[in-house]
Amino acid sequence: MIRFLRTYFRRHADVLRQTAAQLMRAPLASLMTIAVIGITLALPAGLYLFIANLERMSQGWDTGGQISLFLERGTSAATADKLARRISAMPSVARVDYISPKHALAEFTRLSGFGEALTMLEENPLPPVLTVHPVPEAAPAAVEALVKELRGLDAVDSAQLDLDWVRRLHALLGIARRGALMLAVLLGLAALLTVGNTIRLAILNRRDEIEVMKLMGGTNAFIRRPFLYSGVAHGLLGAAAAWLILALVLILLNDPIRELGILYGSDLRIEGLGPKGTGLLLAIGAALGWFGSRFSVGRHLRAIEPS
Repeated sequence: MIRFLRTYFRRHADVLRQTAAQLMRAPLASLMTIAVIGITLALPAGLYLFIANLERMSQGWDTGGQISLFLERGTSAATADKLARRISAMPSVARVDYISPKHALAEFTRLSGFGEALTMLEENPLPPVLTVHPVPEAAPAAVEALVKELRGLDAVDSAQLDLDWVRRLHALLGIARRGALMLAVLLGLAALLTVGNTIRLAILNRRDEIEVMKLMGGTNAFIRRPFLYSGVAHGLLGAAAAWLILALVLILLNDPIRELGILYGSDLRIEGLGPKGTGLLLAIGAALGWFGSRFSVGRHLRAIEPS
């Protein structure tokens, strides 16, 4: 058994060395194929990164998703504080801010420009307000359900929420995710065909050699093995090229995005694929290379028979 395993791994090691030698014998053609696969894989991977970073940054954009609870006039600060603690304990609530009538009037006076007119009021007409911030990952349907629950609480006069932008954002992200998936499938098919065409040309160039191998008793599995290794190598190196392209794009965009964040008082940062994303990209590239070469070899190898 041990001898069989040694022989098995030695054969595969020999084929791997032959594959590397073949790539080095035609460096320009190999680089062109790897570059095409890299660009093909970089496009859907870049779109995936864009969507992932947009979702990450949108978690902090909860201004439009906050719920304003207008309490009944005359509600004491102690009652409002007790109600705020009760709401904060809900699992779908991130935090609750209390705005007293006095603070609300001062803020309105500062922003409205009607300071002199407001000083003529005999009493403060504004009610106390609780600003409820849902958890960032809450879906629009969950936020709407939270609003209905809050409206039924004691001392709550009304509740207001503007979910239009939330719905638009989730709808746009849903469309973008669907589009990224479709683009990934189409470009993955293009990468598969690129590898298949490369292997087809390699088979045609070695047609006489394959015929001699079959005359000497070489099986299809034995003849197919180096072509499969070549396809996996092209796909894996193409995925590595896609990673390098994305890394270069992120480096070029990092400073402008950080400057944009400074202008808006936000710490905007773009994140790369990370270890898991990189591993997935390399695995997809290798799988596409294997399937492309497997299909091409299986199709053309059967057509070559010694005459």
